[in-house]
Order: sequence, then structure tokens, then C-alpha cells
Amino acid sequence: MCNTAGIGVSVPRKEAFDKVTGTARYTDDEIIPGMLHAKILASPYAHARINSIDVTEAMKSPGVKAVITGDYLPVLCGTVLEDRPPIAKDKVRYYGEPVAVVVANTEQEAMESLKLIKVEYDPLPVVNTIDDAIKPNAVIIHENLGQYKHAVQDVYPEVNTNISDRVKIRKGDVIKAWKESEVILCSEFSLPQSDHIAMETRNARAQILPDGRVIIYTSTQAPYSVKKLLSKYYNIPEGNIIVKVPFVGGGFGGKAPMQLEAIAYLASKAVNGKLVRIANSREDDIRTSPCKIGLKANLKIGATKEGIIKVLEAKYMVDSGAYTDIGPRIAKSIAVDCSGPYNIENIWCDSVSVYTNHTYVTSYRGFGHAECTFCMERMIDKLAVKLGIDALELRVRNAIRPGEYTPTQVKTTISNIGSLPDCLTKLEELSKWDEWQVMKTKEGMIKAKGIGCLWKTSDSPVDAVSGVFFSCNSDGSININSGAVEIGPGTKTTLAQILAEKLKMDVSRVHVMMGVNTQVSPEHWKTVASMTTFMAGRAVIRAADDLIKQLKSAAADMMKSPPEDLEIAEEKV
Repeated sequence: MCNTAGIGVSVPRKEAFDKVTGTARYTDDEIIPGMLHAKILASPYAHARINSIDVTEAMKSPGVKAVITGDYLPVLCGTVLEDRPPIAKDKVRYYGEPVAVVVANTEQEAMESLKLIKVEYDPLPVVNTIDDAIKPNAVIIHENLGQYKHAVQDVYPEVNTNISDRVKIRKGDVIKAWKESEVILCSEFSLPQSDHIAMETRNARAQILPDGRVIIYTSTQAPYSVKKLLSKYYNIPEGNIIVKVPFVGGGFGGKAPMQLEAIAYLASKAVNGKLVRIANSREDDIRTSPCKIGLKANLKIGATKEGIIKVLEAKYMVDSGAYTDIGPRIAKSIAVDCSGPYNIENIWCDSVSVYTNHTYVTSYRGFGHAECTFCMERMIDKLAVKLGIDALELRVRNAIRPGEYTPTQVKTTISNIGSLPDCLTKLEELSKWDEWQVMKTKEGMIKAKGIGCLWKTSDSPVDAVSGVFFSCNSDGSININSGAVEIGPGTKTTLAQILAEKLKMDVSRVHVMMGVNTQVSPEHWKTVASMTTFMAGRAVIRAADDLIKQLKSAAADMMKSPPEDLEIAEEKV
């Protein structure tokens, strides 16, 4: 009798054996004879004009096949606002921005050649903080802000400023609420940018075949996005682009945008389509690639003496760095959830995406929610201290309940928010909250309890898709092919468990294609936003329902029995 429990039991991960034995292959594990190597010359300035680039000596360096700059097939990239060149042209806007790329026979030869490139810079004043960016007469980082193409419609850059977008939330009567508040609390928070530090650094390979097909091998969370963006920016028929992704060594959002893939494509094109590899060292990865947002927040709350929060005033300034990438979307997400999971009837909130001469930002775990939640939860804790109310009890009193409204006036239900008061009550019991909050151990260590509440509204597009293919083997086992990328959390195993549960079969008999190949794998929007199990998992459920229907229909004819009388289990009907 086989084990037909798919969900709710611990099973070995599908990739576990490959990973623990070292046989799992990642993008940069492939060493291919004849492959060329590309290296990036990074800007030593955070803000400067590029007066000239002389590559004459670099081209004479041993093994060098090509040197490309921002003048080679210039385009502007961006999934919100198209403001970033893959290789800087005319101006650099952050320390580490790619200025030139050398393609050579070996990585060492490419690195030596970088030293021979002569770049004449004209340094410009650096916008190093959010305050620098928004002050009167601030240095403007993007002089042509009003001319950039909008990749989405709902982004509103403010021309002649360093503001790429501003989101406003207005709810209730703030002026009246301030008058009714018996206690007012103000605080300012500042959180710096930081890097994702995924275990595997970013890397990619590109090859252009004689028939025009472009093959991209890359460590990405979004192979279909890479395919579509390369097609869009370089006018390549989408069907001619094939993106292949094996295992990915972590992402945390940092491998969702396209960056090295475009540079690898340009490098390959510069050497007549030969296979070119580009791989960041850890230092390169931190210096040249997108990072987590920085945030400056000013929060002010008004409450009654009983601890009921009457009003929130918040201004979130998101340090999006030198280019927008996804910064405005993160600012929007912060604004939408600015109150935290609390019922606050009067809200004034501005969330602003600001350009600075820092590394540009992209998705990072929580998409801005970790940062804004930290700010709001600290305010709750400070209010608890000021009022002399237990921190957990204060949260219960203010917790949003079904029927109340979010900052954007969406009516909540038990299905979209659950019950925070019940969660807190259960937490109080499990943590033995009332017994102690701080204690000193026998070893002299301090143990303390804290509490925080978070909610998160996804900003993913409504047309985000996910699909799966099933194929049945003659021995009764089944194969799954999904476009979701295995970036480390065991996604592919989860899909196998869901299918095993639906078909009442042993999960070991469900075989999963680990890599993604956009030519044969069904489209999956992106492996981001903590949505992959929901999206791809739902695709598995729907496909399984269809498979069950087909199997029962076929078996009904052979067995002369109504389909509804048949059952599927243990690889049999």
C-alpha cells in the first residue's frame, strides 16, 4: 500500500539528493569550450558626466574580442518608467554603474583589459540623502524626467524634481480627529539601503544563433519577464528568445529585474553571436546591482487615553536610488497598507519615491512592508508605554475587524483579513505573555518577548498568469512542468505534493522538471511576492481536476460505468 498523503506530511524535497551530493547544476556551473567572458567597468563616481571613453588600448589587450559602451545599441529600460540604460550613456548616476563591458577569451584577460579603458569624467554634486533630493534647488539627477516613456500608466514623475512618483492616501476627517485626540505621539525613522546577499551571485550567458534565435541562460526569478523585455527593448521577435533557468541560489526579489541578461545579449551581439558569460563577484554584485529600498518616515498618531487610535499622519520617503525600477510600486504598497492591520478611521499619508545617487532599488522580501511595519509597530509600542497599556492589549483594542475599512476604503471581510484579535488572544496564551516579558537566565543572558503585527496587500498585476503541464508515463507515474523557478524554498516539491494529494498517489511517483525553459515550460509570471504556491499551486489543482475528468471519462467507456461512480487512487481508476 503506497503513501497517498501529499499534504500535511514531511516528504524529502525533490532536489534534495542533487543538492546535498553537489550534483545540482546552477547557471554558472557550466564550463563550455570556446565560451567568451565579459566583465563590467564600474563607475568610480556616484554622479558624473562622461566626457569621453577611449577603448583603443583595451582593444589591443591580449584575448580581447570586443569593448562596448553605452553608445552600442542604446536603449532605456524600466518596468515602471524607462529611465535606465543597461550601460551608462553620457552620465553615471550611482557608484558602480556599468560604464563599459569587455569581452575576452578568459575572465582574467577581460579584467586586465578593464584597466586600460580611459574614461574622462566630469564629477557632479552628489545627492546622498533623501533630504538632499527634496530640498529647494536640489541637484537634479534626471534632467529629462518628463521625457521618459511610461511602462505603466499610473506613475506620475514630477518634472524638474527628484521625485519619480507620489501616492496619496486620504481617509476620514483628519483635522477633526486631531482635535479629539487626547494623546499625540510623533517619531522619525530612518532605514538604510541594504543588499540581498543571495548565496548565488547574479550571472548570465547569452548566445545568438545563425538563424536569429537568442538563447539566454540566467539566474533569474522571472524568465518570462526577461524574454518579454529583451524582445521589447531590442526588437527581437519574442518567439526567437529562449530563456533557460536551472536551480537558482536564492533571490529574495533581487533577481526579479532584468540586468545582466541585457548586457550578456549586447556582449554576444558584439562578437557575432558567440556564447558570452558574465558573472558577478560578490563585490560586483553588491556594487553594480539593485538593492533594497532605503526609507525615511515621519509618523504622527493621535489616540484617546484608552488607547484607541483616532488618526494617523504619515510621510514615507522611499530612497529608490538612481533609477526607478520598481521603487514607485514599493512606495504605493507602503501607502496602501500604511495603517498596519489596525482600524484607523482618519488617515493622511504621502508615500514618495525619490531619486538619489545611491544604487537603484528593486524588490526585496516583503516589498516595503517590513520597513513600514517596523515604523508603525514602533509607534504602537511607544504609545503603549506612554499610556501605560500592555502592548498586546493595545493591539487588540485597535485591531481591524471584518466590516471595517482599510486606508483605501476597502471593506474587510473574514476571508481577506481573518481575525487579528483571535490571533492575538491565541498568541497571548501560547507565549504565556502575562507570566513575563523580560527575564535573566542562569547564564546571565537576557530573554525578552516582543510582538508585532503585519498585513500585506500584493501589488501584483491582475493578469499575472501561471500554468502547468502534466504528462503521464506508461508506468503510472506523472510529470509536472511548471514555469515557476526553484529559488530555494522547495516550490517544486510543494507542487508535487499538491498533485499527489489530488490524485491520491505517492508523491515519490510525481516527477518534477526542475529547470525552466521558456520554449517548453508554461508561462509563470514571476517567482516573487510569496505568491508562487498560490499561483502555481492553483494551476496544479485546476489541471488535476481536468486530468481526473478526462481519465474518468475514458475509463467510463471501457468499464461501462458512469464517471461519477469511478474513483482515482494509487495510479488506478
